[in-house]
Amino acid sequence: MTSAGSSRGATATAERRVLISGAGVAGPALAYWLHRSGFAVTVVEKAHGPRDGGYPIDIRGTATEVARRMGILPRLREAHIDTRRCTFLNPDGSVLASVVPHAIAGSAEGQDVEVTRGDLATILYGVVRDDVELLFDDSVDTLDQSAQEVEVTFRSGEQRTFDLVFGADGMHSHTRRILFGPEERFHRYLGYCFAIFTMPNTFGLSREIMLWNSPGKTAALYAVGDDEVHAFLNFHRPEPPSDALRNPEAQRDLVATAFAGAGWKVPGMVDAMRDADDLFFDTAAQIRMPQWSKGRVALVGDAAYAPSFLTGQGTSLALVGAYMLASALAANRDHTTAFAAYEHGLREFVTMNQALVDNGAATLFPTTAQALEQRNARLRDLVTMPARTAPPAHSALTLPEFTPTP
Repeated sequence: MTSAGSSRGATATAERRVLISGAGVAGPALAYWLHRSGFAVTVVEKAHGPRDGGYPIDIRGTATEVARRMGILPRLREAHIDTRRCTFLNPDGSVLASVVPHAIAGSAEGQDVEVTRGDLATILYGVVRDDVELLFDDSVDTLDQSAQEVEVTFRSGEQRTFDLVFGADGMHSHTRRILFGPEERFHRYLGYCFAIFTMPNTFGLSREIMLWNSPGKTAALYAVGDDEVHAFLNFHRPEPPSDALRNPEAQRDLVATAFAGAGWKVPGMVDAMRDADDLFFDTAAQIRMPQWSKGRVALVGDAAYAPSFLTGQGTSLALVGAYMLASALAANRDHTTAFAAYEHGLREFVTMNQALVDNGAATLFPTTAQALEQRNARLRDLVTMPARTAPPAHSALTLPEFTPTP
């Protein structure tokens, strides 16, 4: 078990010791706010250290206010990618339409922020590393709750006790599985599989997206800088490929089969995927749960309410959820009352954002020739029409003031 920083003083004086499983987005954000309330915070992460790189993500609406209150919004704006153009291609590779990104994303130009996931992780790590205990290359193995505490056994074999434990360990959360049972109970499959990886930028792209479609298939190249591009291959599949989810070679074969015979740059993208050492494969899905806590353990971010990449709100929900959970704990010393307040205050916001997939959020990825033509007609109109406004769901929540209990 490797410690990359610890809150020596806080550990000695704080009344409550808490463990956060996961150091992605929700975990460090929650750690920041809990430390502000005087908790002694430990974060455990199975990766060897903060994860760099990664595909671009958006911070929108209410989440930008959370970032402002954390003091990280200026740094996020400095890291803003500022993608200038999104070009849509026909199945034969010819240009269909070229539009500014916020015209299709529903983002608020000049207000929302787009950064690489690695930049966000670095910024979040920077604001917590000196104040909380960070344990990398380890993870939670088991949890044993009593009325007074939670005994945690780590994968390394070490055992420790905490007053509260939080699962911020993503859509495939081990913490959730321990508490509530198999993922299948809460997993809502949305009909798509996708692969993301990086490849050399041999296309001359810079701060732009190129997106190719045929019915049920999408290939995109996303250039943040000049050296490499983020490649994205997305395809419709009626049932989730359960057998491939834990088998990287089966994933590569599945993607290659789905895109066999595709045009444009897709064959080269498939070849690059075969050799990529950063391939991320998953299904487009949501986590929908009737409750987000049990006893002294609560879930936050994708572990509790993943909205799927189709909504573009995963990162924003993680930041807002972390703030709302910490705020509830700051205002209520009794954890049961705090967890109830967290769910009451956030549930409607989560529901509105998850509902974006039912209100047209997947229209960029049509599954039939008719749906593709209808989408293309709308894209042609976008070239001459004003950009649409951001969905109300992005900013539907008014944040409470953060007021730690004395």
